Amino acid sequence: MTGVQPSRLQNFPISWFAVVMGMAGFTGAWHHAEILLALPVRPSLVLLALTVITFVLLLALYLTKILKYPNQVKAEYSNPIKLNFFPTVSIDLILISVVLLPYSHSLSLVSWAAGAVLHLAFTLHVLSMWLHQTHFEVDHVNPAWFIPVVGNILVPIAGVSHASPEISWFFFSIGLIFWLVLLTIIFYRMLFHQPLPAKLLPTLFILIAPPAAGFISWLQLTGELNAFARILYYVSIFLTLMLMTQVKRFLKLEFSLSSWAYSFPMAAITIATFTMYEQLHLPFFKGLGMALLILLTVLIAMLVWKTARAVRHRAICIED
Repeated sequence: MTGVQPSRLQNFPISWFAVVMGMAGFTGAWHHAEILLALPVRPSLVLLALTVITFVLLLALYLTKILKYPNQVKAEYSNPIKLNFFPTVSIDLILISVVLLPYSHSLSLVSWAAGAVLHLAFTLHVLSMWLHQTHFEVDHVNPAWFIPVVGNILVPIAGVSHASPEISWFFFSIGLIFWLVLLTIIFYRMLFHQPLPAKLLPTLFILIAPPAAGFISWLQLTGELNAFARILYYVSIFLTLMLMTQVKRFLKLEFSLSSWAYSFPMAAITIATFTMYEQLHLPFFKGLGMALLILLTVLIAMLVWKTARAVRHRAICIED
């Protein structure tokens, strides 16, 4: 990737930043496992370094694209599907702040503040575009639409350690309400309109992320495993089961960058399950968390391998 040619840079997609979301979630899942199992080694430290390096590299490449090919960036931003991946940049910063928090409060604060402010700006601008658009159709709707607005639900995970809880409540409220609004729209689109194109089918896993991440944020905000926390967790478990019943369909899909949509949701439900064990100390949740971590590790390994192969064969960063 360091030797990207101008023609490839011109088609360098914003969806690359979804890779960092998956890596950050993977890092967090292993951090929880290290504490839970009292592991003598700490793979999460290596994963944290790889996550930050990947983010910096991708950011440098995309900033170069902005400078060299502004028209291509504008075209991406006006695309009703690609638009929703721009806020993955701010979500990356928010997630990096979460995985940095155990090691550096100050660096985590900087990343969290930058991510929260940037994501609020994305939320307001994307919502404005949705409200005043003239070219979006219902067939453009897919679970990636959660990213710009519902992504706010992630802010409290590190936010309660960095600022007034009222700020975290503000972001959580936005994410929660718009999750319900967009969930309704997405199910309406899938039930009564054409099926998602094959390239976007992996985004169905994004359905898992809002309730799973919302569960973690809720516990950070309230400090207790109450009825609403359980509702969020068990909804995310049900959605995971629903998608697992269709695994054969997903295995038949060709690899693309959208395949990284599997990663963060699976990391979120893994972390949520470890958190349930920490709250209830029921062996079931420990076993389920470990099974999900193994699945997540295999998934990330496959995604990294397929991504590297696609880059090598110039199957990524090509014109759609």
